Amino acid sequence: MGKRVWRRLTAQNRREIYRLAMRGMSCRQIGAELGRSFSLVAYVLAPFGGVIRGSLLVEPAGHKLSLADRAEIFAGLRERASLTVIAQRIGFSVATVSREIGGVGGRDRYRPVAAHERACARARRPKPSKLASNPALCTRVIEDLQALLSPEQIAHRLRVDYPDDEAMRVSHETIYQSIYVQGRGELRRELAACLRTGRAQRQPKNRLERRGRIPDMVSISDRPGEVEDRNVPGHWEGDLIIGRNSRSAIGTLVERATRYVILLHLPGHHGAIEVRDAMAAAIVKLPAHLRRSITWDQGSEMSEHHQFSIDTGVDVYFCDPHSPWQRGSNENTNGLLRQYFPKFTDLSLHTAADLQAAADSLNNRPRKTLGWATPNEALTRFFATTT
Repeated sequence: MGKRVWRRLTAQNRREIYRLAMRGMSCRQIGAELGRSFSLVAYVLAPFGGVIRGSLLVEPAGHKLSLADRAEIFAGLRERASLTVIAQRIGFSVATVSREIGGVGGRDRYRPVAAHERACARARRPKPSKLASNPALCTRVIEDLQALLSPEQIAHRLRVDYPDDEAMRVSHETIYQSIYVQGRGELRRELAACLRTGRAQRQPKNRLERRGRIPDMVSISDRPGEVEDRNVPGHWEGDLIIGRNSRSAIGTLVERATRYVILLHLPGHHGAIEVRDAMAAAIVKLPAHLRRSITWDQGSEMSEHHQFSIDTGVDVYFCDPHSPWQRGSNENTNGLLRQYFPKFTDLSLHTAADLQAAADSLNNRPRKTLGWATPNEALTRFFATTT
């Protein structure tokens, strides 16, 4: 029986042979049923040892390869068909076919039943979690979650801290599943409170502008080009996070190149004068090369920006209305700070020491944008290269 005879059968013909074989019919019975010769049917079923177990022909859930699909791949390989042709026959991508063949050793070693059994074994659920079998890794993950690191930060920081230890690696998805998926239990459900949460609803971008225009504003479009590059430290982004009923606030400053955070204590009012004085007091403590510019939203709290620039020598630039992405680092940091200072709470209750502790915590968090280094480490590297 050669390649020429094999090609006379369509994919549907072969699938019908598989279906009848699953019902326990012999090669002669199948041949009589379909009007095919015994030798042709036997040739089609040869890769299965002449018998197909019914359990193997159960259609898999989702868009996954069935045994019949794998038989078609085997048939295509017999014909020396290209992967593109095989993929078109079974309705899958060329990449799927390539991975399927490569996963069992290549064209010459591919056998549909063995490949299907292997795939079914790997797909069985539930699988034991890596955290369940590695107490040291589980302990480290719990400690990092309690330190308010995100699962993604934890996963990448483990690679930094244990570059040669595969056992101390875990994906962020595994961490999420170990908290959320019922029946796992490797991580306590109360650790979910340590995860970062976003807004319940997106804020509409077409809301009306209700704030007055700040005098003598300098637009963000007039900032020096070096600000955009983030290669030169000393350019900051700022904003306020507001407490319950807008009666309290905390000022935030984020350095664009290193993501280093400074928090401004505003225990009483948070008007223009209070914000100006608190920001000036924080800025003048920095080395001169870390005092280049500040970019702020068009909030009335910055109406004293001109006097601030006179007092500190630091230029202030203003974003376009409703354009928080123009202060992306600051917006991201404000979201992180809500883990320490939740919305709809009285922020005036927090002391300067509380703010410093939160800033220290953020400045020691590994950041994806810094290659999983911390802002403190990034700032230290900058000082090392400039001294």
